[in-house]
Amino acid sequence: MNTEKNKELFLGRLGKNPELKYTKTQRAVCNLSVALNKNDGETIWKKVKVWGKAAEDCNLYLKKGSQIFVSGKKEESTYYKDSRPIKNIEVIAEHVGFLSF
Repeated sequence: MNTEKNKELFLGRLGKNPELKYTKTQRAVCNLSVALNKNDGETIWKKVKVWGKAAEDCNLYLKKGSQIFVSGKKEESTYYKDSRPIKNIEVIAEHVGFLSF
């Protein structure tokens, strides 16, 4: 599998406040919803998952509207709802840069 194909780099703004949770083993995980504006005015939404200390920092310092830079890997999964396949795509962040708080 070509890992460069799954690489994601983008700049965007949070569409809502970060959502921090902890796993059963007390590992922090933060979910971000990031809006990217295309040149034609269309908005694309990216689901971003951040782990560990970076997840706690995202929750502490970021809020809806914060501008961030994300570098990570795209992960795709499928689940079924009412016998129909639903494709879920999210970016597992390797780095999150805070451009505005």
